[in-house]
Amino acid sequence: MSGTQLEAKRAVAAGYWPLYRFNPDSENPLTVDSKEPTESYQEFIKSENRYATLLRQFPDIAPKLFAEAEDAARHRLETYKKMAAK
Repeated sequence: MSGTQLEAKRAVAAGYWPLYRFNPDSENPLTVDSKEPTESYQEFIKSENRYATLLRQFPDIAPKLFAEAEDAARHRLETYKKMAAK
């Protein structure tokens, strides 16, 4: 548990975990605090046990799944940004 904050920071920097705020009383209720990813998404998920295990057990399909997950995270962040701009 001593590295939890560092791991959360890495997740945000890689684009794995977007930061946003929602305030329904505000004129723009959604605010996206995340910047564009500055670290490698692939390297981040490969450092997580659940994804490293997937890569070891299914080395033929894991890279394709990792790429799909990266695309989904990128799309999710862009969607949040569009929603926040309205």
